[in-house]
Amino acid sequence: MKSVLLIAGEKSGEEHALSFLPQILQQDQELKFWGVGGDELQSSGLELIYHLKDFSSWGIGEVIAKIPFYLKAEKRILEEVRLRNTKTAILIDFQDFNMRLAKKLKKMGVNVLYYVAPQAWAWKPWRAKVLSETVHTLFTIIPFEKQWFAERGVKQVRGVIHPVLLHYQKYLNNLPERTFEDMNQECRLLLLPGSRNFEVQNLLPIFLETANLLKKNFNIKLSLVKTTSVRNEIYEYYANHFDQIYNSEDLTQALQDAHVCLAASGTVTLATALFEVPTVVSYKGNLITEFIYYNFINYRGPISLTNIVHDKILFPEIVQYAVTPTNLHRQLLPWLTNKASYGKIKEELHLTKSKISGDPFDLPKYMLDVIHGKN
Repeated sequence: MKSVLLIAGEKSGEEHALSFLPQILQQDQELKFWGVGGDELQSSGLELIYHLKDFSSWGIGEVIAKIPFYLKAEKRILEEVRLRNTKTAILIDFQDFNMRLAKKLKKMGVNVLYYVAPQAWAWKPWRAKVLSETVHTLFTIIPFEKQWFAERGVKQVRGVIHPVLLHYQKYLNNLPERTFEDMNQECRLLLLPGSRNFEVQNLLPIFLETANLLKKNFNIKLSLVKTTSVRNEIYEYYANHFDQIYNSEDLTQALQDAHVCLAASGTVTLATALFEVPTVVSYKGNLITEFIYYNFINYRGPISLTNIVHDKILFPEIVQYAVTPTNLHRQLLPWLTNKASYGKIKEELHLTKSKISGDPFDLPKYMLDVIHGKN
């Protein structure tokens, strides 16, 4: 019986794995998958030697505190690889741990399938060289990454469907029509101020002031999506400003209802693109974050996933001290006043789905071929 190591050290990694593991096991029930994951992966057939809740960490301080645990876990995983005679590993995202592990697995003769390429083009570009020397196949989720890594020596690179598309795919074929004329009657403005306390505290007051500026000339219906990761009292303080408040599980409905959006930079901005909601993206971090960005990160391209995917600025990006009600208002105004402008960005956003659908190949079969030495 062949054994396969799978590392999904975060919940997002588990969701990635669930897009292919059940199909693999359905096609080959003799395989034994083991490693790191959560309850859903365990139910799908993964033998857990660590639960992802033990692996997950947040912030530099927590990562540093868990270094002894990660070193011990790595040692145990490598020992299990020897004991089980494992010849294939699927490492999903979780870059700092998995990149280090990949190098050691390669030395043991293990074929490494690395799922979700690290954003080396933005941070630590030397990782491309490490990947070129250690992985059998690298799977990317952003269109330009495939060529970027190939040009830097990674021999086999495959594009796979982006997890955000995977999550929302069933809702995208019949999006409700939201016309410029309807928006002129009642503009439904959605606020997505982030999923962390500091983001919401920084951005929500500015977003609300922006909405008040718009209300001087437009009939604005204001909505908010609140997340469980943010303290509820932060939302309660502003609750009377909204016509509708959605919970995080109702994000799909909120996106279907909205004409335009103000959002914190993050994965959710790719969701607004898929639902064809023109969005102004904001980021307002602390001084330490700003210092690190300007002194240690060479990347100076777009910050919004939508703009990165399209390789052009579709969503205006307002950062740091420029995040003011006046600036946000100025960026929203063309969509609210010009039918051609609103229609043009909606047409561009309609292409988002095709850009992140991945290469046309059978992912479970490809992985099976590698596991069985056919590829």
